[in-house]
Amino acid sequence: MKRSKQSLAENLDTSLWKLLPHDVVEVILECVPVKPLLRFRCVSKKWKLTIDSPGFKERQLMRRRQLRGPDVLIMSLSYDRPVRREGRGRKVVLSAASASRRRLGWNVSYTCGMFCAGSCDGLVCVYCLYVDSIVGNPATGWHRSFPLSNYQGLLIQRFKREGSDFPWPSLGFGRDKLSGTFKPVWLYNSSGFVLGGADKAVVTYCEVFDFSTNAWRYVVPASPYPINAYHKPVHLDGSLYWLTESEPPLLLSFDLHTETFQVICKAPFADPRHITMCVLHNRLCLSEQKHLTQVIWSFDSSDKTWNTLCSFDLNPTGDFAAPLLPIAILDKGQLLLQGRASMDPLVIHDLHYRSYDLLCTPKSPSGSVYYFESLFSA
Repeated sequence: MKRSKQSLAENLDTSLWKLLPHDVVEVILECVPVKPLLRFRCVSKKWKLTIDSPGFKERQLMRRRQLRGPDVLIMSLSYDRPVRREGRGRKVVLSAASASRRRLGWNVSYTCGMFCAGSCDGLVCVYCLYVDSIVGNPATGWHRSFPLSNYQGLLIQRFKREGSDFPWPSLGFGRDKLSGTFKPVWLYNSSGFVLGGADKAVVTYCEVFDFSTNAWRYVVPASPYPINAYHKPVHLDGSLYWLTESEPPLLLSFDLHTETFQVICKAPFADPRHITMCVLHNRLCLSEQKHLTQVIWSFDSSDKTWNTLCSFDLNPTGDFAAPLLPIAILDKGQLLLQGRASMDPLVIHDLHYRSYDLLCTPKSPSGSVYYFESLFSA
C-alpha cells in the first residue's frame, strides 16, 4: 500500500534520521532510487533544497552508475502525421542475473517516429518532422516540448519538391559538462539547402536549441566537412560526435560548451556502409560488420587510437537487419543488441559463452535507449 507524503514525512521525523549529521544524510540519500527521493523532498525544507541542488543531482547520478547497470527504455514510435497519440514506454530492468520488464507510464502526448541515440544523464529525446520534439526524464516523469528547427521546415519543403529519396541526418542531443545545459543540435549538409544570405561555399549548417530562450540559433562556423547522414550522432563527456562523408571517414566532434567543431581522428575502416556508432561503458565505440562477424572498436582518447573491444558471430541473428545496434554492456560481459529495423527483437549476447538470449520482441515499431535514473531536467 502506498503511503501518503504526510505519513512518510511523519515516519521519517520520528526516526533516527534527525540525529545524523546532514552530510551523512546526503551520502545516504545519494544511494536512494529516484522515486523515493521525489517523496523525500517533502520531509523538510532542508531535504528539499539538498535533493534539488545541482551538486546533489550530479552525485546521485554518479552513485547510480556505480551501484548498478543501466535500465533500457523501449519506446513505442508512431509514424502518423500529424495525429496526436498517447506515448507509452516499457522499462526493462537489467541485472547481472536476469532481465525483468514492466510498463512505464510516461504520460506524454506525441507523434514521434525518431529518437536520439542513447540518453544524456537520464534524459531521452524523441522527435519527428511535423510536430514539436520532446525531451523527458523517464524516471521522474518530467518532460517538455521544443519547437521545430529551421532545418525541419526546409526539409519538409524539400520533401514536397523532390520526395524523400535522399539521406537526411538525425538530431543530436547532449549536455554542456561545464554549464550543465542540455542542447539539441542539428548538423546537416548544405547540399540541397540554400539559406537566405548564406555563403554558397558553406559545407554544413548547424542549429542549436536554447532551452532558456525556447529558440533555435545558428552556430557559425559549422563543420568544414560534410557529414554522413546515415549515422546518428552520439553524446559523450560534453561533446557530440559524427562521421564525415570522406574516405576513410573522419571522427568529428562538437564541443557543447565552446560550440566548436574539431576533427579527432580517422575511423578504423574505409567503408562506412556497415557500421554503427555508439557509447559503451562510457567510451566512444564503432561497430563494424565484417561478413558474418561484427567487431566493436573502442576509442582511446588518450592516444587517439581504436582498439578491438569484442567481436561476435552474426549467424544466430540472421533474421536481423545487420549490423546490429549495440545498446549497452550489462554486468558480467553481457551485450544488449537490437536489429536496425524498428520491429527487430532485443537480444542479450553473452560475450564469454557466445550465446544469445531473446529479451523481448516489439509488437509495434519501437526504439530502445539505455539510461541511468537521474533527477535532471532541461
